[in-house]
Amino acid sequence: MSDYTTNDQMPEAWRDLLEGITILARHPDNDISPFHCEHDKLTVCANPADFTDEELERLDTLGFRVGDDEESFDSFRFGSA
Repeated sequence: MSDYTTNDQMPEAWRDLLEGITILARHPDNDISPFHCEHDKLTVCANPADFTDEELERLDTLGFRVGDDEESFDSFRFGSA
């Protein structure tokens, strides 16, 4: 069994997920239920208007895109089976 003591030892998808959540946690919209998942889509309750352009670009690279409602983020990378 592997011992994931540093991020360098984690699989890339796990590192990306944790980095994305860390960025998104800076501006949460819902402290009790920050995520919901349906139809292969993970939605994160955080308002894109609160993020810098650099944060938005990094989140997009990681797989978190501004949702159609422009009030949350969606990921098909982490929400799809």
